[in-house]
Amino acid sequence: MRISAKGRYGLAAMINMAQNSKKDEPVTIISISEKLGISKIYLEQVFVFLKKANLLASTKGSSGGYRLKKPAEEITAYDIIFAIEQVLFEKTQESVSEKADYIEKTMQSMVFEEIDRSIKKTLESITLSDLVTEAGKHSGNEDIMYYI
Repeated sequence: MRISAKGRYGLAAMINMAQNSKKDEPVTIISISEKLGISKIYLEQVFVFLKKANLLASTKGSSGGYRLKKPAEEITAYDIIFAIEQVLFEKTQESVSEKADYIEKTMQSMVFEEIDRSIKKTLESITLSDLVTEAGKHSGNEDIMYYI
């Protein structure tokens, strides 16, 4: 499966927001852009999709920015990727002519629909909170305790 740059950046930005959100304080696109090394203009385009999907809320003004609309435990990887990559979840087009309709139905039910179900089930089982926890394991910023 090939996720576009928008999908990957949206997922990364949401993880970053969940890591850095403090009691409903908005996070700016500029801060996310600098932290992740992603173009601010590109992130703005991605955030349009995330806001439209009711995953983000925005606040205007000098202390404005974005915040998660729901707790990280209630947002799944599926929610994020679906908001940006809807074309990935479209039904596979028919391949075989009407003369071999039984082969088309077999491919649809045993291959394409099964792949769709598996991907959706997997992505729905991963929460934004899970992603934040996993990112913490890989961050390299672990506090080191020294004992004397």
